[in-house]
Amino acid sequence: MTPRPLTIGLMSGTSLDGVDGVLADFTSPNPLIAATSLDFPPALRSQLLQLCRSGPNEVERIAAVEPELTRLYAQVVLDLLASAALNSSAIAAIGCHGQTIRHLPEQGFSLQIGNPSLLAELTGIPVVADFRRRDLAAGGEGAPLVPAFHRAYFSSPEENRMVVNIGGMANISCLPSAGTVTGFDTGPGNILMDAWCEQHRGTAYDDRGLWAASGTVDQRLLKSLLADDYFLRSPPKSTGRERFNRDWLEQHLSHHPGLACQDVQATLLELSARSISDAIARWGVADADCFLCGGGAYNDTLLARLQALMPERTVVTTTDLGIEPRWVEGATFSWLALQHLKGMPGNLEAVTRARGGRILGGLYPA
Repeated sequence: MTPRPLTIGLMSGTSLDGVDGVLADFTSPNPLIAATSLDFPPALRSQLLQLCRSGPNEVERIAAVEPELTRLYAQVVLDLLASAALNSSAIAAIGCHGQTIRHLPEQGFSLQIGNPSLLAELTGIPVVADFRRRDLAAGGEGAPLVPAFHRAYFSSPEENRMVVNIGGMANISCLPSAGTVTGFDTGPGNILMDAWCEQHRGTAYDDRGLWAASGTVDQRLLKSLLADDYFLRSPPKSTGRERFNRDWLEQHLSHHPGLACQDVQATLLELSARSISDAIARWGVADADCFLCGGGAYNDTLLARLQALMPERTVVTTTDLGIEPRWVEGATFSWLALQHLKGMPGNLEAVTRARGGRILGGLYPA
């Protein structure tokens, strides 16, 4: 009997909260075998945040931080193996996204750090890594990559669907029952809310959006934020911390002094909700329910605002489609590793603007 093609996906996203790991068997109707996550130690998170901005001695700083990041990836893998009572020989490959420290698609460049050779050494498992640059080389944006997985796992021949992935950035996948799948980054998801919450509350995120719910949206600030030309640019498109960051927010706030902190948080939540719902109204699929995933799916206030802004659509989470929201991106890179091993494309040209489907990533044998 041919062994099951088990793969592990590792994802650490723009939110920089930690590493998610998923062990999956995509020959099964219920592919997730095990899932786990590890938070970034505070010092590592601080170093990674600093690398997301230009600064001195960047190469040396990458050299210092990358081994620690890779060891954290390896620990997630070992935790998954232990929870599933498997050894490394049972796993066909690890799909490791790495940590993005630059995403500059207009320059054909995107850099994720994390040493796949070291990860293969530490785990004894082949690693597929560097998923984005082949799409960029083919003229694509290199992002988002999740719509290909969403099409494979969440689409339906009977009904139109939309998947809304709310991580640090937010992106949507338009999954018509028939026709071309599209998708793109809508703009900030959690990144600005998290940064403001950390700055003023000392917590990594606004649990369930309760702090935002205590404030009042400032319409002048919201209008200023939504005036950014990214929101009106037609897809395909992708974005990241390079555009939407604390400096961007502070520039807007400088024109609106004296706002209460909770009102700024309420406005940032409304920015995420409005930019997502506006994008769906302009470029989404008609008559499609919305299925949320990513950390933002656990923000009750955000989910409620999205439902209020899109009363004609049902807004629920991907739990209704078989995968809990927090594990969808990890599952994506587990699937992308399998696609690489099978010699099949992992991108969608209508999503990224690439010249065609490409086998993504490079293989680092154990």
